[in-house]
Amino acid sequence: MAELDIVDLYNDKRLVTDPFTKDIESNMRVKTDYNKTIEDKGWIEMMSETIPHLDSIFRNPNRFIINEEEIVKIEMAKKITVESIKHLSRNTNLIQEYDEETNDIKPSKILNINKEESFDTYENRFIYSLIQNMKLFIARKRKMIEEREDFEEKNDKKIEYKGTSKLKNEYVDINIMLNTRIDGKSSKQEMLERINKLENLLKDITFLEVYRIIDKKHITLIQPPIRKTNVILKNVHFQYAVKLWTYMQDNIDDKTEIITDKQDYEDKTELKSLVDETFLLNYLVASTLDKDKAQDEDEKANQQDIIDKATDSMLQKIAELNGNLTEEEFKEMIAKKFAIVKYKTAASLDEIRQIFKTHISAYLSQVN
Repeated sequence: MAELDIVDLYNDKRLVTDPFTKDIESNMRVKTDYNKTIEDKGWIEMMSETIPHLDSIFRNPNRFIINEEEIVKIEMAKKITVESIKHLSRNTNLIQEYDEETNDIKPSKILNINKEESFDTYENRFIYSLIQNMKLFIARKRKMIEEREDFEEKNDKKIEYKGTSKLKNEYVDINIMLNTRIDGKSSKQEMLERINKLENLLKDITFLEVYRIIDKKHITLIQPPIRKTNVILKNVHFQYAVKLWTYMQDNIDDKTEIITDKQDYEDKTELKSLVDETFLLNYLVASTLDKDKAQDEDEKANQQDIIDKATDSMLQKIAELNGNLTEEEFKEMIAKKFAIVKYKTAASLDEIRQIFKTHISAYLSQVN
């Protein structure tokens, strides 16, 4: 069997398309079941973006030196500093002995200074407070999602089509049933999985040394408004932290939106017309199975004969109406009409016939 395409089918059977389509009687039922949950995912995305910056802050923390001063017995002093000598000169009562010949002195007590590095800065306490707020925020969101009914995403469609038609003594009927559905997990399950990943990322930060040192101090959490220190204003990592802090303050409520739509109706719109055309196409496909090839050849020969006679008649009439028409003018006129027919691919056969008739009528009027 020779290769066929859709265009070949229409061209070969163009004389049957109009009567077949005209006699189509059909009805079509459409059922749709749509369900979509538009999750509030902005907070997850912002936290995921900010956590690496919080990690960087605690891996390179802000710190300061604490000087602890105390007066101790001379034998307990660990280190004599310039500050210790200055303090002794101001507090001569701490001098136990003085040697006038050597100018040596022996104090009974002296100032001892212990220098200790501390992470208890406002900036670090702000980040620690932010992390605690994130934990509470995530827990609240998780509870909202878990208590919400599990709406599985749907976009199911069902089309039931029945049609009949008649072509001469041939009766044709068709039944079509089309079902489509989306096989996807619920948005609720997806959100809980993303929350678990977020909690694991946040948990990694709580194992950092600086976090654990601050956590042991049981500090009072920072409350808004945030003090805009130089570090908070100028450090990029802190800028992300402030942005998240503000976002959580303004987005406590759940903004998840659930859209549902369920329909069951008899369709009489252009959609049904399109399916009617598929009915015709299916018939044309079935017609290629005909065994009586001789009849088809005779039909094609008759069609060609009709076309040849119509063409001869048309050319003869044009020549009779204008005997002065040159061959070049005649070719140009035919070429213009041929271009219209060839490149007007979107037009139907009726539209093409109407274009042709219009131009012939215009030409005849001009000749007259």
